[in-house]
Amino acid sequence: MAASKEMLKRINKILEPKSIAVVGASQAPEKVGHVIVRNLIEGRYGGKVYPVNPKYDKLLGMKCYHSVLDVPGNIDCVIIATPAPTIPAIMEECAKKKVGGVLMLSGGFEEVGRRDLADAVRKIAETNSIPTIGPNCLGVFNPYNHVDSIFFPMYKLGRPGPGNVSFITQSGAVGSVIIDAAGYYGIGIAKFISYGNATVLDETDLLGYLAEDRKTEIIIFYLEAVKDGRRLLAKMTEVNKKKPILVLKAGRGAAGQSAALSHTGNIAGSYLAYQAAFRQAKVTEARSIDELFDLMRIFGQPPAMGKKMGVITNGGGLGVLTIDAVEEEGLAAAGLGEETIASLKKVLPSYGNIGNPLDLIADATVELYEKAIEEYMKDGGVDFIIICVLFQTPPMNERIVNVLVNAAEDKRKPIAVVSVGGAYTESYKKILESRGVPTFGSPNSAVKAIRKFIEYSKNMQKYTRKPKKTRG
Repeated sequence: MAASKEMLKRINKILEPKSIAVVGASQAPEKVGHVIVRNLIEGRYGGKVYPVNPKYDKLLGMKCYHSVLDVPGNIDCVIIATPAPTIPAIMEECAKKKVGGVLMLSGGFEEVGRRDLADAVRKIAETNSIPTIGPNCLGVFNPYNHVDSIFFPMYKLGRPGPGNVSFITQSGAVGSVIIDAAGYYGIGIAKFISYGNATVLDETDLLGYLAEDRKTEIIIFYLEAVKDGRRLLAKMTEVNKKKPILVLKAGRGAAGQSAALSHTGNIAGSYLAYQAAFRQAKVTEARSIDELFDLMRIFGQPPAMGKKMGVITNGGGLGVLTIDAVEEEGLAAAGLGEETIASLKKVLPSYGNIGNPLDLIADATVELYEKAIEEYMKDGGVDFIIICVLFQTPPMNERIVNVLVNAAEDKRKPIAVVSVGGAYTESYKKILESRGVPTFGSPNSAVKAIRKFIEYSKNMQKYTRKPKKTRG
């Protein structure tokens, strides 16, 4: 059953609340309710925080309330971290209090056969139009206002800063991995939503919310099973025309489908049906978490207008491997224009190899990279620039970071950086990622992501192309 319009209008009360009550707040550091309250305080959440637990009068230096009904004033969001059997009664109190929304982290519902509890929660939420995320989820995270219901301590799981990528995930575990890695690599996010069993609000409802969220430009989906496949297909088709949707589907095989049922209490269904839906909606599917991150990196680039790749490298072999990957993925090596070749001859040493890949040789300076990138930017025969860098060569230094950042921010053409190596190389890659430069550890992973990005760009051109005027 689709959520009511009133419920959908108030999802922002969970993601952008001015006040939060934590039911199940605890003094015990190992308890979920303790971690959430502490994370809100230490994460610099600017709104009001109300711990709720009848066992305490004070908690972490704050007044602790015995019930949400005892909290003074309005409550935008109630986070519930108490045993499942207690939650219907708490939901009734939330309805009396007229709270803005509810986030249920507790497990013990459909996934363990307690559909009676799930039905009770759903009925209260729907009767009172209370937007409700969960149960059995990791919660939400909004780095723009420091709303953080992720019940892992910050010293164990990193939090990313603000950005333009939003995540909807059915699995809290997969979501925590994505959040942690995004924080480590400096990839900013707009919203993170783990929705678990989807007892009230489901993936389609949340997708609709992110479609209207101004800070969200790319939407990432981790799916195990859906409540209403037709609704989701229609919404994906609509939203994907405005914002790219990247999907990672779990439960592709029989064993995985069975695991999904015990995980969130939902039947995963035929993977072939999901694949067909993804193709119909023209969303981009990832086959692994690694590929999901690769796609996330590249989809922040300006649209690719074609499939002709220009490769620049200071390591000949790396350039050849990149061109091999280009051909294997059905893309093309760009032919350089006469003006580009003439300009490059003026700046390259006599032993440089002017072609595609453009081999700048191992003694290439940062300045030479900068000039080569500019020539590729101006060449109309190059649709996409892949910049391969051996950071280990003597002439390379920290100034290459600004050159690559400027190339990514130029926006005349999409770019990707490929660099392979150990700790020294990884340190540069991490800096580039944090500055918004799509950076890959192998030519194959880069080009595979580029191919899917080009396919998406091509589909989007169909939607944005103006119809030709006819004479009448």
